Amino acid sequence: MPKSLVIVESPTKAKTITKFLGQDFQVESSFGHIRDLPEKKLGVDVANDFQPEYVIPQKAAKQVKKLQNLTKKTNQVILATDEDREGEAIAWHLAQALNLPAEKIQRIAFHEITKKALEQALSQPRKINMDLVNAQQARRILDRLVGYKLSPFLWKKVAKGLSAGRVQSVAVRLVCEREKEIQNFIKEEYWTIEAKLEKEKRDFIAQLIKEKNKTIKKLGIKNEKQAQEILDNLKNAVYQVIAIEKKEIKKQPPTPFTTSTLQQEAARKLGFSAKQTMMLAQRLYEGVELGKQGAVGLITYMRTDSLNLSNYSLDNIRDYINDKIGKDYLPDQAKIYKTKSKGAQEAHEAIRPTDINNEPEKIKNHLEPRQYKLYKLIWTRTLACQMQPAVMDQTKVDIKANDYIFRANGQIIKFDGFLKIYKTAVKENTLPDLKEKDELNLIELKNIQHFTQPPARYSEASLIKALEEYGIGRPSTYAPTLSTIQDRNYVKKNEEKKLQPTEIGVLVNDLLVAHFPKIIDYNFTAQMEENLDKIAEGKKEWMPVIEDFYDPFIDNLKIKEKELTKKELTEEKTDLVCEKCGSPLVIKMGRFGKFLACSNYPECKNTQPLFSTKEEIEAEETKETCANCGGKLIIKTGRFGKFLACSNYPKCKFTKPIQKTTGLKCPQCQTGEIVVKRSKRGKIFWACNRYPDCDYATWQNPKKEPNQKTAA
Repeated sequence: MPKSLVIVESPTKAKTITKFLGQDFQVESSFGHIRDLPEKKLGVDVANDFQPEYVIPQKAAKQVKKLQNLTKKTNQVILATDEDREGEAIAWHLAQALNLPAEKIQRIAFHEITKKALEQALSQPRKINMDLVNAQQARRILDRLVGYKLSPFLWKKVAKGLSAGRVQSVAVRLVCEREKEIQNFIKEEYWTIEAKLEKEKRDFIAQLIKEKNKTIKKLGIKNEKQAQEILDNLKNAVYQVIAIEKKEIKKQPPTPFTTSTLQQEAARKLGFSAKQTMMLAQRLYEGVELGKQGAVGLITYMRTDSLNLSNYSLDNIRDYINDKIGKDYLPDQAKIYKTKSKGAQEAHEAIRPTDINNEPEKIKNHLEPRQYKLYKLIWTRTLACQMQPAVMDQTKVDIKANDYIFRANGQIIKFDGFLKIYKTAVKENTLPDLKEKDELNLIELKNIQHFTQPPARYSEASLIKALEEYGIGRPSTYAPTLSTIQDRNYVKKNEEKKLQPTEIGVLVNDLLVAHFPKIIDYNFTAQMEENLDKIAEGKKEWMPVIEDFYDPFIDNLKIKEKELTKKELTEEKTDLVCEKCGSPLVIKMGRFGKFLACSNYPECKNTQPLFSTKEEIEAEETKETCANCGGKLIIKTGRFGKFLACSNYPKCKFTKPIQKTTGLKCPQCQTGEIVVKRSKRGKIFWACNRYPDCDYATWQNPKKEPNQKTAA
């Protein structure tokens, strides 16, 4: 009897599955997608119902041939690719490329790579779900149509090498709009008054909240004069407790992880990018060698927007809490969570350990350091979500002084609950034992100046959260979207790892907002995601969805091709003159930002970095001299920030980077100092200032992550 052939996507997954199956099964890998749209042409027949043209990429040809030969020797092919739309599409492409008859195919899917899950999947085989396949095809075709039609437009009108995409362009828009909010923000001054008070040699802080029983708003004290008047009015005041309110509050445990929340928490707690998180999670899901146990899938499928946990996993988690953490920490019933995410697939599971008894410390020696950190995060979060809430005693004390009311807030943890294993930002503040009518000693009364702050720039985590809230993208798209917008140089990370748009990112965004508003409209993009969900549910046909999008899109593109010119979009006049031919210099936009170029192009091809323009920040003089001509060095601002340049430019073009110090000693040589640098692609990293004598470098801010690996 020939063996059943089981096909999965990756060799690691194949290795893990093999140990659960007997000798009647042969497990092989497809090494990912084995068919796709062609690289060098559109590959979509827009005149024939948007039929895609699939080809087998050259890198997949050898493996496809191997699989074709194997399928001839078996009566049954089991397609065990991932359970999402992408996995369903890979299964369908395998069936097509291998010319498999329907009666020979069994499709199985599972949330985790364990013996129990595999046995259950094998006992319940099904057909390939064409609704899921069509949803994936529709997304792929839509993205191809936008990319292949709009990207060449950007090449002609802006700069070569640019790209546009449905979801990536919306993500860039979010970053650009936040940057505009920050630039347009006008800070406002305000003051607060706080009193340091004492009872029985225990001091605490109380904030001024009311004047003559009227609440003082956040910006109520606008300047130092008003603040000082209040201080004057409080001279010789008696501070007396007039009201005490005590209450018990519960802090509920966090939900289990979805793709989005895992990426957010891994960024916040571990400093991982979305791409890093998904790469590590993929390895944990597909299987890690655990000594004598062999390859073990440690977590469930990591691309999910569901908060469900299976009944048997809940039983295991509750048993562990009861036995290992304590009965007091176990609720009477398992906690069931409902997702608020748009279009969430409730049939899936949240991300959890496949076996809660695989404690992080037990398997630490078998994991890479980053794998261990991520696994521990998932393990503790899964336990925490089924534990009792933390209980806090909160105290609110109002203190009268003349016509003013001060308030002190206290909080202590009465029962730690889930906080025992999963720490969150909970601060304790213990007050003295206070009673109404108590008179307090004033230690210090002070006024404090503040300024309102602009909205914070997006981090990768907060941008993913925003995309999810808008209903844009799905679990499988968040990490690739964030990687793409940075790889395309539309967005960059600053020293604080926050996302800022580049000059080219702002230009492309402004162009798309002005001329292709539907492409990057939040509601339109979210509606398209809902349409894809309906295709996956069998409630919509995929071709009409694409047609409704494509026809108005292509009509508008043809109009803009004629209306817009590269010159009006990318050039700015200056009062500078070309040193080679005497023609005016203009500011042009390239893929990596603005630069100076001769207006007499192509006859004169002179280009220069963007120095000495009116738009540039005024140069600052320094005491340093030029190594080439002896002239003064001045501080200028270029594409990657401030640098030193010779004041005799353009006769002397000497430049020198400004090294931003951190005050930290180099951990490698113990002699040099860590300074902030930029790579050739503009990415920030930290390195020893004694280079090349010391080659220490790291991508992580050493103030936050002191023991990081050397940068590549």
